[in-house]
Amino acid sequence: MADPSDRAVYWGTGRRKASVARVRLVPGSGNMTINKKPGNEYLQFNPAYLMSAKAPLETLGLESEYDILVNVRGGGLTGQADSIKLGVARALCELDPDNRTPLKIEGYLTRDPRQKERKKYGLKKARKAGQFSKR
Repeated sequence: MADPSDRAVYWGTGRRKASVARVRLVPGSGNMTINKKPGNEYLQFNPAYLMSAKAPLETLGLESEYDILVNVRGGGLTGQADSIKLGVARALCELDPDNRTPLKIEGYLTRDPRQKERKKYGLKKARKAGQFSKR
């Protein structure tokens, strides 16, 4: 494991739906900063989003050893929280390659490929058609 006294920075990029998160892990006390705001304030004090974003660190027991600095754009809060989770997991793999196995088992290194489906012409939404009238 890296010595917290050296000021090494570990990068990870996460994507989910329309959201892209650039994550930096810096040795610190466990604070999370998202777009220059405290993490809990940015994620609207929602415990599910906060737990999701910090889950990879908690899996490895490192939640109080590293600060998380995030720059995230696009999408809504759910997509942003999940993209932060993937970015943190990738940064932890860069920190120590031995972290890869437990993170992979928990599914934190898997990119969720689901995207919004495009609207088709002749329909009201991607799949919703107008009401059918037999006569």
